[in-house]
Amino acid sequence: MTQFLIANLAPIMFASLILFLLIGYPVAFSLAANGIFFGLIGIQLGLLHPLLFQALPDRIFGVMSNETMLAIPFFTFMGLILERSGMAEDLLDTIGQLFGPVRGGLAYAVVLVGAMLAATTGVVAASVISMGLISLPIMLRYGYDKRLASGVIAASGTLAQIIPPSLVLIIMADQLGKSVGDMYRGAFIPGFALTGLYLLYVAGVSLFKPAWAPALPPQARVFREASGRSGVMSLLVLTVISVACAGIFAHRYDPASPLDELVVATMSVGIGTAFCLAVANRLLGLHLLSSMAEKVTFVLIPPLALIFLVLGTIFVGIATPTEGGAMGATGALIMALVRRRLSWKLLRQGMDSTAKLTTFVVFILVGSRVFSLTFYGINGHIWVEHLLLNLPGGQVGFLVVVNLLVFFLAFFLDYFELSFIVIPLLAPIADKLGIDLIWFGVLLAVNMQTSFMHPPFGFALFFLRSVAPAKVKTMDIYWGAVPFVLIQILMVGLLIAFPQLVTVGLGKQVKIDTSKVQIMIPPPLDDGASGANTGAAGAPDDDDAAKAIERAMGQGAAGK
Repeated sequence: MTQFLIANLAPIMFASLILFLLIGYPVAFSLAANGIFFGLIGIQLGLLHPLLFQALPDRIFGVMSNETMLAIPFFTFMGLILERSGMAEDLLDTIGQLFGPVRGGLAYAVVLVGAMLAATTGVVAASVISMGLISLPIMLRYGYDKRLASGVIAASGTLAQIIPPSLVLIIMADQLGKSVGDMYRGAFIPGFALTGLYLLYVAGVSLFKPAWAPALPPQARVFREASGRSGVMSLLVLTVISVACAGIFAHRYDPASPLDELVVATMSVGIGTAFCLAVANRLLGLHLLSSMAEKVTFVLIPPLALIFLVLGTIFVGIATPTEGGAMGATGALIMALVRRRLSWKLLRQGMDSTAKLTTFVVFILVGSRVFSLTFYGINGHIWVEHLLLNLPGGQVGFLVVVNLLVFFLAFFLDYFELSFIVIPLLAPIADKLGIDLIWFGVLLAVNMQTSFMHPPFGFALFFLRSVAPAKVKTMDIYWGAVPFVLIQILMVGLLIAFPQLVTVGLGKQVKIDTSKVQIMIPPPLDDGASGANTGAAGAPDDDDAAKAIERAMGQGAAGK
């Protein structure tokens, strides 16, 4: 029995952890309890030294002193303030009116607002609950299919997990030992590509099942000019002018500048032009813009400006993710103050929720450090490596098995638990197989997004169920989520087939040719004998370099 435990302690420890989690024991305590319990067993079996646990204080202090994790409370606070100050309501109302005449317009609005909320809040619960409270009753009132409406809202809310500034990308970067900025750059295109796939699905439903996604009736369209027109043409003209100004700026910008810097600067010029024209039109009373154009500009530009303030400074390299999160939190407070919706009650709610979520993350991280200390001590990482490195198919076989594993674990574990338990075990193996860890992290982040959408355990489905009207059955929500889970799986396949979707936004690593590296050793100090070692032609003796090093070492020893 003892020999069996010694040979199989690592798999027993991992299976015990999974059992604790399936029972429903808190994640942080499951990790810590397993780490300490099996650590004591390892000491009794002679696999571990008792001094191993003296490393625990340093590991826990390393969690507390990790500045990267400070971005989590900042981005969480920013998202909560924006969500509770009414930004989601204004965005859904405005974009819903903009797309209202189009069949499926409200569903398009939900997807686009979900992407914008993801880029400003990064919190799934806030996005799903806000859109569920605001959009779901309106969509049902105008005849939308209950499954389509619930599926669109739940899936759009989960975009907050893959579109920067996502909290899971911060944790993923920390666990992979990579830059949060690089993780954000890598996830930028896949996040909006997934948004495009959602829009394509809505378009397909509107085309083949028009009764499921009707257009808004004329009496529900509130933006009308005195002439009876919708005012969309004025918005189109404003958009063309803004795009033209951005194009001229991009043409004259320094061609040697990095691509991400060019994109951020160009888009900032475009939205700045639209906002300035709208402000001038209102202050000067020019009446050149329709009410639709003004409303869209004043509702969309402030959150877009906040997005560029946060993500733009991170992408360009002006600010770290922690500094960007601090600026975002400050910007959210300023926006709530300008909208006259900032109150002590709002601040208290935001800080209370932020403190709870941050404490939740830190406790799980501390528990994972205790677990990993014992697991690595009993060579658990070697067991996992032998298990996965010998899979047939090399990189492809490894990716297939890992993605299937994460997909099925997501039925029972959320993305925090997967990030802290599974990723540290998989990352070293992926690195040994030559897989780019930024691409690997983004791939798993898209896969883990399904943890919010899995019937019957997806948290996004629970969030939506808590705010949905009684006539929306739980099975409607579950069946509505299935097509979007399939779309997310399709996105995983696209990332495997086209890794450039992630790597195109990353800077190329500078390669150093070691054959051209020269080490210059300074000449010896002039001690009166410098000329003794030179020949008649003035060429230095071959032993000069060695004597110089010996002389320097001798002087250092004498100084001590």
